[in-house]
Amino acid sequence: MDDEPVDSGAGTPDPAAPPIVDRRKLLFGAGFGAVNLAMLRTISAPGRDAGNLAKILSEPGDAPQTSVLAGQDVEPTTSVPPRMANAAPPPGPDHVFDHVISGGRVIDPGSGFDAIANVGIDGATISSISFERLNSKQAAIDATGLVVAPGFIDLLSYQLNGYGEWFKLADGVTTNLCMHGIDAPAAEFFPKMAALRPPIHYGGAYDNAAIRPDIGSLGIYDEPSAEQVEQIIAAANTDVANGAIGLHLQPEYTPGITTQELMRHGELATRVGVPVFMHIRYSEDQEPGTQAEAIDEVVRLARETGAAVHVEHINSTGGTGRMAEAIGTLEAARAEGLEITACVYPYTFWATYLRSSRYVDWQEKYGISYGDLQVAGRSERLTEATYRTAYAENMLTAAFAMSDEDIDVALRARWVMIGSDAILETAHNNHPRATGCFSRVLGTYVRDRNVISLRAALGKMTIRPARLLQKASPDLARKGRMQMGADADVTIFNAETITDRSTIAEPWLPSTGVDWVLVNGTIAKRPTGSASDAEGRPLPDGVDTSVAPGSALRPI
Repeated sequence: MDDEPVDSGAGTPDPAAPPIVDRRKLLFGAGFGAVNLAMLRTISAPGRDAGNLAKILSEPGDAPQTSVLAGQDVEPTTSVPPRMANAAPPPGPDHVFDHVISGGRVIDPGSGFDAIANVGIDGATISSISFERLNSKQAAIDATGLVVAPGFIDLLSYQLNGYGEWFKLADGVTTNLCMHGIDAPAAEFFPKMAALRPPIHYGGAYDNAAIRPDIGSLGIYDEPSAEQVEQIIAAANTDVANGAIGLHLQPEYTPGITTQELMRHGELATRVGVPVFMHIRYSEDQEPGTQAEAIDEVVRLARETGAAVHVEHINSTGGTGRMAEAIGTLEAARAEGLEITACVYPYTFWATYLRSSRYVDWQEKYGISYGDLQVAGRSERLTEATYRTAYAENMLTAAFAMSDEDIDVALRARWVMIGSDAILETAHNNHPRATGCFSRVLGTYVRDRNVISLRAALGKMTIRPARLLQKASPDLARKGRMQMGADADVTIFNAETITDRSTIAEPWLPSTGVDWVLVNGTIAKRPTGSASDAEGRPLPDGVDTSVAPGSALRPI
């Protein structure tokens, strides 16, 4: 879950210990935010001419674009169906496909293809995208009036648990990546996930916070010695060798992480070809220890080590209340050629446990009060009295500490992706993004508010995360694409009805509007049909618990 501590008990600050702000050692004053800032502020107002901003927010390999603003992104291509460079030629007119998806609006964000077409699937591969009728071994999937898109890639989720992944399917997700850390050594993670027989793909990042306690019993506030840093890096290297496709660090929850520890991770990431994912050091904006300093730390890490660095849920960390400034800093760094990206979840509240370090001095740090807090699974906001009870029980609590503008500005930056930072647990002790993240982007921010275009939104949840991680896991070079030769991970949804239903009070409600989901060419969700898990708990309509097409995504 977002901003979740390593251990809700072990992470509780000692009341006798110095305040966290007194332990902060990393103060960077590079001040990149001034660069492009005035121009970036224009993206908070839909409909303005982006001018040079469109050029700045593009990147190599993107199709031409006219504007980064509402409803405008990649110019659509309708004449030539996209095909991967190494794809076999499409079969002839007499070929009979395993599955055919007919008459849908096929969108491939990577190429800009956007047209009514038919899709032919053989085995786990998209064999044909055609304007002609295709033959199928079974009844074709009628996608008339629906969008046919690459399966969504949730790059910032948590471990599969045999339950939450079915709700991911209902949200259009076909790949669940724990880039917020796999909470265990990779050698244990992959067999555990495979044993669940998951319907979706899985993978994840080495978890620094999970490794540190095994190195001299390092606590979250402890700064490692040089020798301990080398032991940590050795453990990280082992995790990559065993299948991790990234390195995850969370300095806000592990304040003892030093510059040396960060830089050594960056050097390792560059050497083995994986990105660094960071829950950055400061989520407030008060001296000492501001969001700007935390963002500058990210830039320094990328600049000095050459690592690709991804800022996790920038809306609840370095961009809260100052998103244009945060985006400006990172834009300037990207203009240097640094590989820096970020992700966002489409909610104006984050959630974590009340006794975590994030909630230390929360009123002062975030400028909110008791009435801005709500315990997961409950409908009422807290009062001073109910807060004491919730704190004593260390309840998972949502904090309304972000603005709509924060989310809008982040979404309009082309390199910002979508990551849920959650997966539903059987106890339903969750933020609603566990079940509604992707549908909320498409329903609220695309259809209802026109913050970004449909193609731009789909790019943020398909091709962009695939490109970010395909060097680390070559399998991802075939995902996030509606192209001939790509893996047949396909999400078919109704753009007019797709909606998130989950709330803080009821975070278990599945999204609606996702009709069909195919994973590796296997139908994992249909429009209708009741389903339940092995314990008899109800699952989203139409999911097929008899199939297990998910596979591990790891380095070769």
